Amino acid sequence: MQKNSFHECLYLWMIFMSTIPSSAHGQNYEEAKVPEYTLPDPLVAEDGESVRTADQWFSSRRKEILELFRREVYGRIPPTTVSPQLNVTEQGTPALDGSALRRQVTIRLGEEPSSPKIDLLIYYPAHITKATPAFVGLNFIGNQSIQADPQIKLCENWTIGGEHEGVVDHRPTEASRGKKASRWPVKEIVRRGYAVATAHCGDLDPDFDDSFKNGVHALFGNPSQKNHDGDSGGTIAAWSWGLSRIMDYFEHDAKIDHRRVAVVGHSRLGKTALWTGARDPRFAAVISNNSGCGGAALSRRQFGETVEAINTNFPHWFCTNFKTYNRNESALPVDQHMLLSLIAPRPVYVASATEDLWADPQGEFLAVLAADPVYKLLGTEGFPSTTKPKPDESTQATMGYHLRTGPHDVRWYDWQQYLDFADHHFQSTDAKKKKRK
Repeated sequence: MQKNSFHECLYLWMIFMSTIPSSAHGQNYEEAKVPEYTLPDPLVAEDGESVRTADQWFSSRRKEILELFRREVYGRIPPTTVSPQLNVTEQGTPALDGSALRRQVTIRLGEEPSSPKIDLLIYYPAHITKATPAFVGLNFIGNQSIQADPQIKLCENWTIGGEHEGVVDHRPTEASRGKKASRWPVKEIVRRGYAVATAHCGDLDPDFDDSFKNGVHALFGNPSQKNHDGDSGGTIAAWSWGLSRIMDYFEHDAKIDHRRVAVVGHSRLGKTALWTGARDPRFAAVISNNSGCGGAALSRRQFGETVEAINTNFPHWFCTNFKTYNRNESALPVDQHMLLSLIAPRPVYVASATEDLWADPQGEFLAVLAADPVYKLLGTEGFPSTTKPKPDESTQATMGYHLRTGPHDVRWYDWQQYLDFADHHFQSTDAKKKKRK
């Protein structure tokens, strides 16, 4: 019998629990049992003043909402002076049957040999010589998992995953190569004219509650639990901080147009992508795949994974203050539609899956609708409908949404929509015409 990691077993347990009638375990999977709630209005300031102009939004209300999320949900990473040391271990090797160039870069977050480091894997389109737009996102079990390529550096850090994924005692083995390739259709992405960049989330912080003794938290002070109370950032904040350090690198990579980078993430890494896009405006677009509670789904609906459930099962993800809202979602001064609004006017795409009730697809869609007024105020198309698309149909403008048939996963259908969305916002008119031919 195969052994699964604790985190995999936990997620399988949560999926199993979602199939049991809600009355059997205190969770809600019935729309009729969603409590009545009132969403905070992103266009009404804390002092009650209505926000009617873009200037009001950017000069005060956006800052106000961002601070609330830092204080009550994700936590803050203290300012720190880090001098990243770059080591390009592979400059540009032909890959994927000559369609791509592969580069590997180690970003050491400090001058000491023991400093945490990010191993960054990048594929560039081989047929394009100028700077290209890019997708960037973290992965779960190492860079080697996205392609069955023996030249990709094997992840050295603690990771989630089970033996069927080539992970033994939380360490990836050679058998893990390509195990997540279905989630990263690299060849098709580069064919469409985009670079793809990824790093292992565990390079920044391990995905277990270790009282923040490992990962980048050591850069921010004494890595002990007592110093991570209140609004101190947890694992998601650390992952997000690391994505910003990757963007720092992009600003010096002549092959990537850092003004056209979309940050993408699935599940807990979808939560991370949204928080990253909200706090770092250098990311030109944000894509959230099945991000659920603490991501795109409205907390006040208390559907599927609740605030209490996520804080109990994953106490290291958010700041301690977020636990104040266990079974108390109505007291939150924010909800996740306001997280989407922080990304405005930049493009944002939210994707759900029909079988992923734990992530509350309806709550994710309603968050898109509730953020639309901010996008409209800032002069964009926002979301062009008030109707939820049917399964396997995509609605796209400045905001996008689809509900894919199937489970909690990233599949080719999802990437088709993300590529079309990026084409619309990142590619020139001439390039789009050429692609249509």
